[in-house]
Formats: sequence, C-alpha cells, structure tokens
Amino acid sequence: MISRFEVQETNKMIDNYNLDVRTITLGISLLDCITDDLDKLNDNIYNKIKGLASNLVETGEAISKEYGIPIVNKRISVTPIALVGGQACKTSDDYVTIAKTLDKVAKEVGVNFLGGYSALVNKGMTNAEELLIKSIPKALAETERVCSSVNVGSTKTGLNMDAVRLMGEIVKETAENTKDEDSLGCAKLVVFCNAPDDNPFMAGAFHGVTEADAVINVGVSGPGVVRHAIKKVRGESFDVLCDTIKKTAFKVTRVGYMVANEAAKRLGVPFGIIDLSLAPTPAVGDSVANILEEIGLERAGAPGTTAALALLNDQVKKGGVMASSYVGGLSGAFIPVSEDQGMIEAVEEGALTLEKLEAMTCVCSVGLDMIAIPGDTSASTISGVIADEAAIGMINQKTTAVRIIPVIGKNVGEEVEFGGLLGRAPIMPVNKFSCEDFISREGRIPAPIHSFKN
Repeated sequence: MISRFEVQETNKMIDNYNLDVRTITLGISLLDCITDDLDKLNDNIYNKIKGLASNLVETGEAISKEYGIPIVNKRISVTPIALVGGQACKTSDDYVTIAKTLDKVAKEVGVNFLGGYSALVNKGMTNAEELLIKSIPKALAETERVCSSVNVGSTKTGLNMDAVRLMGEIVKETAENTKDEDSLGCAKLVVFCNAPDDNPFMAGAFHGVTEADAVINVGVSGPGVVRHAIKKVRGESFDVLCDTIKKTAFKVTRVGYMVANEAAKRLGVPFGIIDLSLAPTPAVGDSVANILEEIGLERAGAPGTTAALALLNDQVKKGGVMASSYVGGLSGAFIPVSEDQGMIEAVEEGALTLEKLEAMTCVCSVGLDMIAIPGDTSASTISGVIADEAAIGMINQKTTAVRIIPVIGKNVGEEVEFGGLLGRAPIMPVNKFSCEDFISREGRIPAPIHSFKN
C-alpha cells in the first residue's frame, strides 16, 4: 500500500525534479506469425500488433492523467525480425517490406518507436540474419519509427568479429542513406554485446524468444530527483551518499512499479520488469553528468569520474531491487552524450573524450551512446570502436552497446541538432590511427575463461 506521504513526495519529485515514467513498452511475440509466404507474413505481423497494441497509448495516457505521473513514451518491442522473416525473406528487400509494415502499424496505434528489427549473431550468422543486417540502412532510411539492434557477442560465446566488421559498414551506410537528416538513421541503430531480452528502452528493445506472448515492461527515470537528493548531503561520507542514492532509487522504482502493474492489468497482459535507468534528457536539471558533478567532480570526465559513476550505478541497482522483485532490462545509469546537457558541456569544454567515455562504460549500464563523430570516419574504425566496447561487455559479463553517428559532411568543431529527446551533439574526434588489419581478420574472438560455469 502506498501511503499519503509517498504520494505527496512523488508529486514533488514530478513537479520540481523531472521524475517521469520514461516508457511503457509492450513486448509482443511474433513467433506465431511465421510463414513462408511474405505477403501473409506481413498481414500476420500487422494484425498481431494491431490487435494487442491498439489500446496501449490510450491506456498510458489514462494512467498518466489519473495518477498525475508523466508517461513520456508508449512503445512496442517485437521478436527479432531476422527470426520471424527467415522462411519468407529471400532478399534484403523482402525484409524491408516487414520494416514498412512495422512502421505502418506503429503509426496507426500511435507509438513513437517500435524496436525489434534485430538479429542475434553473437556466435554466427545464418543467411537470413545476414540479409536482415544488410537491409538495415534501407529499412531505417525508409521508415520513421522502426528501431534496429544487432547483438554481436556475449560472455558465453565470445565476439563474432565477422558481424563486428559488417556492422561498421552498416553504420556507415546508414549514415549515408540518411545524410539529409544529419545521419539520423544511426540514432535508431544499436550494436550490443550481452543484449537483454526485456529492455524497454529504445533503440535497443526487442522481445526475447523466451518471453511470454505479450508482456509490459516499464522504464522509469529520475536523474533530477537523484541530484536533488544528494545535494542535501554535500560533504557527508560515502556511506551517507550511498544510502541517499539507494533510498531515492527505491522511491523512483516504486512509481514505475505502480504504473507497470496498472498498465498490465488494464491491457490484460502480464507485468514483466521495471527498468530503473537514470536516462537523461536535454532538459536542464535532468542530467547524469550533473549528478557526477554533485558527487564532487568539477566536470564529468575529470579524474574520479569512473569511480563516481560506478558508485552511482551500483546504488541505483541496489535501491531498485528493494522496490520490486522484477527489476531487469538495463537498470543503472545511461551516459548518452547528445541527450545529456551536462555531458554536452563537458565535451565542449574538453573534459570528456571518447576514450574517457569508453572507460566509463566499464561501470555503467550501457555503452557508447548517441555519440556524433566525423562523417569521414572509416567503417573499419567504427568496427574497432564496436569491438572495443563489445570486449568490455564480454569480459565483464555486462551489457555494452554502441550507438554512434558518423554525421556525413560534418567534422570536429561542428555540432548536430537532432531535436526532441535526442538533443544535440558536438562532433567528437576519433583516434586517427588505423585498425583495418585487425578488423579484416575473419572468425570469432573466443569466450573468456570465466565463461565456463557448468
């Protein structure tokens, strides 16, 4: 039972410190849509999603109005399309027809993004998976709301370096295909290691094959709430600091838990998980970088940044799991440059570099996220960045990801404006030395020795 005091405290966090439910994501299995007839497959996909998600947006808005809690996004995730289309799709263009079907139904039900145009190739690629991956640049250029992800490695299987090499080329081609929109297609494409099956956040959400037919996953966020809480304990010990973050994370997660259960009940589908992720927005006061600065750094990127982020990430997880038995997804702190005003300022002042961000990903919840780089960066260099990030995830048994945007026609010293929650990004320099001979090797990097658990 939620007390009157908790309600009043929640209202204050909403009104003053940008607390919100960032997304209600309806995961939908498309496994029962599979057929070898492409037209029939597209019809099955459309009808399945339309039937389950037609009331999603209306339900989210009703809950938001009744409880006074902002629910920013209503989204859908589906079974990785490489699996769903494997029988029917004989060419990459066949897969693009599915992307267009997904985009059509996403618009009709009113969600702002639909994730799951995905392939899981951490150990090898089937012909179908390769066709889907090669279709991504065209699919993202010809749709508005479809998001794509590719998992190229895991702690258990190692890294599929053939997929890593291919994804560097795909990112580059996606940038070219959407260059009239400042290469925006790359903002809807994520490359993972150890991708979670129940992530509600875009662009990396997909509905895992071990999930139920339909499930509600909720992502809740509150960087501004955490920053305000720790501002009250300036100069106190680490014990006090950690307890403050944990207690705040608990309160934030309770809000998401209430919304998730209510949404699941009204939609008639099971509740899956709460993802408590400190996901920043470009709004002033809604920044993970500002939390790190409140902890005691002059600027995000200063010495001590990785340690401060490790502390923050761990305490958020500990507080979250006390509020719900079903905390999952990514849960922790996100560090997307373009979506965090404090990160943007740190980059512009020279405090934060690509290499420092990579170090920070060792201890945060995701990886190199929403980073704009020069448009003439080579595909092999992008593959090298993906390989580095995936190796961190593989060795450390955690999710890592790369969402990097080579902005065609722009260079270091310029910036790109994406607008909305995607924000703006200064173009960051990339190491100029080549890794092409390394990336051109074929095969896999084997799984680490500590992956053998049986």
